[in-house]
Amino acid sequence: MSVFGGGFGGFSAGGRASVGAAGRKGNGLPFAGIPAELAAGVAALESREPDHGDPGVSYDPVGDAGGRVSLGRLLIGRPGYLLAAVLAVVVETVLLQAGPYLVQIGIDHGIAVGDLRVLILATAAFAVAVVCTGLATAIRMRQIGRLAASATRDLRIRIFAHLQRQSLDYYTAEKAGVTMTRMTSDVESLQNLLQDGFAQLLIQALTMVVVTGVLVHYNPELALITLALVVPPLAAASLWFRRAADRGYNRERDTIAAMFADLSESLNGVRVVTAHNRQERNVVAHREVVGDYRDANDWTGRINAVYGPGTSVIGLIAMAVMLLIGGRMVLRGTLTIGELTAFVLYINAFFQPVQQLVQLYTQYQQARAAVGKIRGLLGTPPSVAERRSATALPPVRGEIVLDDVSFAYLPGRPVLAHVSLTVRAGETVACVGPTGAGKSTIAKLARAFLAEPRVVVLDEATSSLDLRSELRVETALDRLLEGRTAILVAHRLSTAMRADRIIVVDDHGIIESGTHASLVAAGGRYATMYATWAAPVVPPAADR
Repeated sequence: MSVFGGGFGGFSAGGRASVGAAGRKGNGLPFAGIPAELAAGVAALESREPDHGDPGVSYDPVGDAGGRVSLGRLLIGRPGYLLAAVLAVVVETVLLQAGPYLVQIGIDHGIAVGDLRVLILATAAFAVAVVCTGLATAIRMRQIGRLAASATRDLRIRIFAHLQRQSLDYYTAEKAGVTMTRMTSDVESLQNLLQDGFAQLLIQALTMVVVTGVLVHYNPELALITLALVVPPLAAASLWFRRAADRGYNRERDTIAAMFADLSESLNGVRVVTAHNRQERNVVAHREVVGDYRDANDWTGRINAVYGPGTSVIGLIAMAVMLLIGGRMVLRGTLTIGELTAFVLYINAFFQPVQQLVQLYTQYQQARAAVGKIRGLLGTPPSVAERRSATALPPVRGEIVLDDVSFAYLPGRPVLAHVSLTVRAGETVACVGPTGAGKSTIAKLARAFLAEPRVVVLDEATSSLDLRSELRVETALDRLLEGRTAILVAHRLSTAMRADRIIVVDDHGIIESGTHASLVAAGGRYATMYATWAAPVVPPAADR
């Protein structure tokens, strides 16, 4: 972590005269802190920052509900919103089905007998039912919207908090695009289902129940014949669609995650892509990834093209049979023309939910697949579990203590083993050693993001700079580190020599520690590194 802001300065370098703070301030470089015109705004921002943590945020680094997430849990956890939404759905559904009944009354008791009063009352009641249905729909949409927003907000926070608990190996193994898909596309699928699909599912399912009861009330025989023609083939088609949709939508979620992952990696690595002229190869690779997503969509589109029209055919055949049988009943006088009209309208109302449920089931399957992916993420425990008895970190003063610390990015492959190190407040320590020895790992382990940092970690701050730029940066570092605890990860010994103390990291631990002068005098690993670095470069014989 590179930390900027505040005052600057402070190294002592073995092999050189130790320079005090006053001497460093006289080197002629301008103060590189906060500009005067921004100081007031920065002070106001810092005044709102808590000294250590935020007391308004509740976060448990250990406990979590695991992978137990489902549509039912998201809904039941908000009983107030849920109850209001369900009541609005019931009122809306009942009012929607009042229309055919009022039509039957207007025909049989108004038009058929010439009673204008009954016809006017039936018409007025129909208009009132329409207005009340609109009000119930508005209430239902508001409550469902609040329910969906509340549920998905909590789910997003839960997923984010779980990602904060994960150890570094999770992010080493998992692609960033896949993780982003869990937080974006998958949660959005759930939100769409909760906001629109949940209410429609209740309305359509309740409509089918109410219509079935009304049909049986009008004529049990005709109702049973109609249901016998509809239910068996519809159930068989629905079972087939469910199995096919399960495979299709799970495949769809996997392919969209792969597409996001490939896009994220390509954009984040665009400099490497350009440097190695891999643009054409990346286009070909991304075309294959997008093609897989297209194939998954084609599969779900084909099964929807079979199931949707199939249910329509079943409904139309049932309606034709019902018209034939019901018409004969009217001719025989066992069924009135108004009842037959209402029966036809209710049959149509029965099959409209079937068509809606086809679309809702598609939406449900998408959300169900998303729930499975989210459940898998939430069910992944951190490889390094935090203890319940872990000591809360106090406000940082600058002292760093590593007490018998071991660390590994992957199990069985330790980077650090049994490392003990104490860095005193205000001391600058340089960390040197061969590549892969664990220098950066030690630095990554007291990082702290603070408005006024007491600890600064610089990982290879001058590794990619030319000599002139390196000298300018090192001069600025003298100011940056004044009065702060600092850890410098460096391959260049010119940077390490400016530190108060140098530790040499190799073989999964610290093998030497001391000032530059004492380590050179000891004749150990650091002395060898320094001799190699300081040795003059002798040109080959052919160039002399």
